[in-house]
Amino acid sequence: MDRSLYVAMTGATQMMRAQSEVAHNLANADTVGFKAQLSAFQPLVVQGPGMATRINGVAHGLGVDLRAGSQMETGRELDVAVQGSGWIAVQGADGSEGYTRAGELRLTPDGLLTDARGNLVLGEGGPISVPQSSQMSIGADGTVSVVPMGQSPETIAAVGRIKLVNPPVDQLALGSDGLMHLADGSTAPSDPGVTLKSGVLESSNVDPSQTLVQMIQLSRQYELQIRSIKSADENAQAASRLLQMT
Repeated sequence: MDRSLYVAMTGATQMMRAQSEVAHNLANADTVGFKAQLSAFQPLVVQGPGMATRINGVAHGLGVDLRAGSQMETGRELDVAVQGSGWIAVQGADGSEGYTRAGELRLTPDGLLTDARGNLVLGEGGPISVPQSSQMSIGADGTVSVVPMGQSPETIAAVGRIKLVNPPVDQLALGSDGLMHLADGSTAPSDPGVTLKSGVLESSNVDPSQTLVQMIQLSRQYELQIRSIKSADENAQAASRLLQMT
């Protein structure tokens, strides 16, 4: 009886964990460049005396769904989307190099190029600094060009080049900062084959309808585990009454 309670209790706990991850994906369905997190249940035999007939399900992460999201036109000169496979290199809050496909770039008051979360966009020699200019553009190869203040539109100066990388997907891991990192802690080299498209953003690859259905399924499975707990409790009470009658 205690095993039955344990299996139902741990099952309900794992369902809650899975619901939390699915809810996180659903909440980021409109986040630029977001990649859905994947999870699954692993069967584990409950240890103890007797036959190994009790199976416990444990939720564990499978990584990140790296499929590209759809692209949406914005017309904004600082919006870029990676074409095909590849990543934009940024500097995380801890100073480490991370990778993202969220190309909603911005300029700080100091002229530093960042992503929407404030991470510094890296160039070939470190963070990219953009001087005051009347016009700015980002080329397909990541070159950041400006028209200096007071100059004619024909006076274009390159101020840096965004570092674009394309490491093997099996070497990437999602960090606690929400950025992708190389699993061994190293940094990926620049890849000239990675290109950008300006005036476009890559949307999240989360399918809201599918994710909502998954949430409903997990909710029903959670209710089933709760019913199992109540049933085990009722059976235990009935067994206790029978023992008292003997």
